[in-house]
Amino acid sequence: MGHLIVVRATWDSDAEVWTAESTDLPGLVTEASSLDELDAKLPDLIRDLLDVNEAGDGFDVPVEVIATFSRRVRVGAKAA
Repeated sequence: MGHLIVVRATWDSDAEVWTAESTDLPGLVTEASSLDELDAKLPDLIRDLLDVNEAGDGFDVPVEVIATFSRRVRVGAKAA
């Protein structure tokens, strides 16, 4: 079993995409329009970046995705 790979995904409201990167796996940088799409992209990207020779049965690598977004909420006035 490999070491935990932590992927941080942040919503870019200007581009309307999730941007994901990981300091645990250099080169892991990608964008997706939804978290489901990001989840679908990560396995192939991680396999490509790990570049492990394909002999044997393989092994599982734990991946933790931490997704964050920020927004502003107007208070103290009627919402438009």
